[in-house]
Amino acid sequence: MDLSLTFRSPSPFLLPNSKPSTLSIPPISLKPSPHLLTVAVAAGKMKMIEGVSDELNSIASQNLDYAAAHRRMALIGVRTEEWIERNSKGLEIFFRRWMPEPGVKIKGVVCFCHGYGDTCTFFFEGIARFIAASGYGVYAIDHPGFGLSERLHGYIYSFDELADNVIEQYAKIKERPEVRGLPCFILGQSMGGAVTLKVHFKDPHGWDGIILVAPMCKVSSLFVSTRS
Repeated sequence: MDLSLTFRSPSPFLLPNSKPSTLSIPPISLKPSPHLLTVAVAAGKMKMIEGVSDELNSIASQNLDYAAAHRRMALIGVRTEEWIERNSKGLEIFFRRWMPEPGVKIKGVVCFCHGYGDTCTFFFEGIARFIAASGYGVYAIDHPGFGLSERLHGYIYSFDELADNVIEQYAKIKERPEVRGLPCFILGQSMGGAVTLKVHFKDPHGWDGIILVAPMCKVSSLFVSTRS
């Protein structure tokens, strides 16, 4: 599998009417060498992980201190894409998607809400690739002020604004031709779980299901007292 990326972004040093600069990265091979696994095991540097393919064991044997090893983490066949769009408030929002290999019928859509201090890449990357390899289209955004989206980093102006942005961006995703009409699920982790619940309260019929992973919320004491 080869990876070829082209980035287009305006330079702050260009005049207002100048064309954006283009940076092209040549194809990068993502196939791990089968010989690396044999060498690593023979040298006693790693143990085989039971129940995992040789390909994934080979990836696990890499020195992740360097970028080349991270590039090998891509599962063969999973397609990725990333882009930036402006939301209704004029802020640049970073998007990333993971799709099954060509020819695989897409079962549904999973949209991700990340937690505080996080991003839709890095920690979520392996989970997204696993879900995509299972036949789902996975879409994610960086909240305003996080990751590669615009605004003061780490500062939350309003939780309502975060939820409104999620509703706005994923409404556009649901209308993309490759996933239009498919079941849509929203996955929220940590602070993203709280945002996901707020999205559900604002738009209760917008999703076929919600998934919460360690959500930043608690059961209301009022609810507990009425159940006692």
